[in-house]
Amino acid sequence: MKRDRKKETKKIPRQVRWDKLDNTAHLFPSIAGENMTNVYRIGVTLREEIRKDCLQQALDMVLPKFDGFNLRMRTGVFWYYFEENGKKAPRVTEESMFPCRFIRQNRNHNYLFRVTYYKCRINLEVFHVLTDGMGGINFLRELTYQYLRLVHPELGEKTGDSLSIDTSMSREDSFVRNYKKSKPSGFNKEKAYLIHGDKLPAGEFGVMHGQMPVSELKKVAHRYGVSLNEYLVSVFVWSVYTELLHGMPGGRPIRVAVPVNLRPYFDSDTTKNFFVMISAEFRPTKPSYDFEEVVALIKESLRSQLNKEHLEDLFSYSVSNQMNKLMRPVPLFIKNLAMRLVYEKSAVANTTTITNIGSIKIDEKYQPYIENFHAFIAMSKGQYLKGTVCSYQDTLVFTFSSVFAEALVQKAFFRKIADDGVEVKIETNGVYYE
Repeated sequence: MKRDRKKETKKIPRQVRWDKLDNTAHLFPSIAGENMTNVYRIGVTLREEIRKDCLQQALDMVLPKFDGFNLRMRTGVFWYYFEENGKKAPRVTEESMFPCRFIRQNRNHNYLFRVTYYKCRINLEVFHVLTDGMGGINFLRELTYQYLRLVHPELGEKTGDSLSIDTSMSREDSFVRNYKKSKPSGFNKEKAYLIHGDKLPAGEFGVMHGQMPVSELKKVAHRYGVSLNEYLVSVFVWSVYTELLHGMPGGRPIRVAVPVNLRPYFDSDTTKNFFVMISAEFRPTKPSYDFEEVVALIKESLRSQLNKEHLEDLFSYSVSNQMNKLMRPVPLFIKNLAMRLVYEKSAVANTTTITNIGSIKIDEKYQPYIENFHAFIAMSKGQYLKGTVCSYQDTLVFTFSSVFAEALVQKAFFRKIADDGVEVKIETNGVYYE
């Protein structure tokens, strides 16, 4: 007599995807905390008020499509690493706190980013370990597209809910791919002039946006014989020199760290971090300088470093430490101590950081719904005033983020640009009143 046997199906556990941190990302977890969050914000302002339910739905739909954001960070014995998260998307909330706060994974569904809104604005805040500004734009742009398709269904009639063809999904570590051996360190370790002053109460964070026509700024920059970015960095240096040093010689250089997006130089479309820092330097050694002299010195300083070979030297030195076989078996807590010590020395080599994330491109059908973009970054050791630049169509927004109680440099900066003939519209988050 035959016995019927039910076929037994063995359940195969789903493989959890994991990923390495890129070379730059290794630093951020070792130094991040409540007072130095390593969080940046990119915001988009629409021409209509945000509907929370639709924004949450858009995030729920977009997040699973982005491997680079659907992650949590784990602590290994030798390195931090990423692991696929898979939990529900973090909750979208109306903004009620100061920006760029530390992101605690265990209070955020283990995600390393947050999405908030306020009136017509959508804010994306990202822990820098995930990606740089280009990766953040990638994600915010698709989140905005999906939100607009939900609010205006006619926008999705032809495309549905698919991602834009211009959106990269690459998770390549472009640092490692382009690494060249035996490169010396090109980083400046000399201490720079640091800005001091009374600070805002603990937890407060000052933001000041200056909106300016790109076309007018380009004319002014052309008049001085420099690029738009060189002009803006020069105006910042001039503002520190005239407002804080009062046009007098100084013992230390005013040095501005300028992040350089490496993707155009090395044919990369990675969504991981892929940038390196160069520095614009001005040493006020003579009794006085005029603005044209400062511009010429900043131009020379930046252009001497903006070549593929030098940029390759800068990041190859960092990658060589990561790839050193003697370093690999060193426990993570020792690596963290070493990275913090190196960071402590290098952090004070710059007066500030000014980062330009460039012109943000939007698909034509969504353009009528979008007014502008802005971005800014959190504070770091010795740098309690920073600048961030982004533009959309003919509007450039230069945003100062600061924890200083006074806005002396910010006001001098925008005053100089206005004196050069550019219309400037100022907006703050209420900490400063223009």
